[in-house]
Amino acid sequence: MRFVTVSGPPSSGKTAVILKTLTHLRRADRKIGVVKFDCLSTLDDEVYQAAGIPVRKGLSGALCPDHYFVSNVEECVQWGLAEGLDVLVSESAGLCNRCSPYIRDILSVCVIDNLSGIDTPQKIGPMLKSADIVVITKGDIVSQAEREVFATRVHRVNPRARIMHVNGITGQGSYEFSTLWEEGAEVATAEGKRLRFSMPAALCSYCLGETRIGSRYQMGNVRKIDLDGQADRQQAAPLTGPQTGPEGDGR
Repeated sequence: MRFVTVSGPPSSGKTAVILKTLTHLRRADRKIGVVKFDCLSTLDDEVYQAAGIPVRKGLSGALCPDHYFVSNVEECVQWGLAEGLDVLVSESAGLCNRCSPYIRDILSVCVIDNLSGIDTPQKIGPMLKSADIVVITKGDIVSQAEREVFATRVHRVNPRARIMHVNGITGQGSYEFSTLWEEGAEVATAEGKRLRFSMPAALCSYCLGETRIGSRYQMGNVRKIDLDGQADRQQAAPLTGPQTGPEGDGR
């Protein structure tokens, strides 16, 4: 079974792009399934069900969505294998812009739209920076010049990625995109594989339910804003574990 991880900011068109792409794979008699990850609520699972695609949904609730993803990805892979799928797709919102759900040796796709703002590629971080393929949507409602400038900004952030323009409504570009999914490696388990990017180091009192504001109530990994114009300083309390750089150690 091939496993494809698709992520991107909310409302960038991930579900529409996936549905159009799966149409081509199903015509080629591929059996497809989707696992939808989100935080609080989603109706995308109903959209997949209406299209006749087997789907499972996971909501992280109060947990970090990326930690929730990695805690459940092996079970999802095993579900896909039990269903006899040829291709399993995971769709996640990537809400915090600090993580990415991508796994080494597993095809990763970031969906981003032309309307999100010209500086958005730089803001998204590892979810875009470490993707194999970047799909840009909503190109039909901006000018050719705007499309080219936006694609250039994406290329600056991730020069190794293949950049594709796909229309989630008409399906334009989705066939070409679907052919790249055949390049993904066969997966029998996610156990023992490594993420492409480390999770945030955020263990503090607020992670454990504290609601009061003030330094006296904070313990653990606390980062303070630098209002004096100096470099940020990080207060590493005893709860803080080994630190990685802002780009993570990549292991």
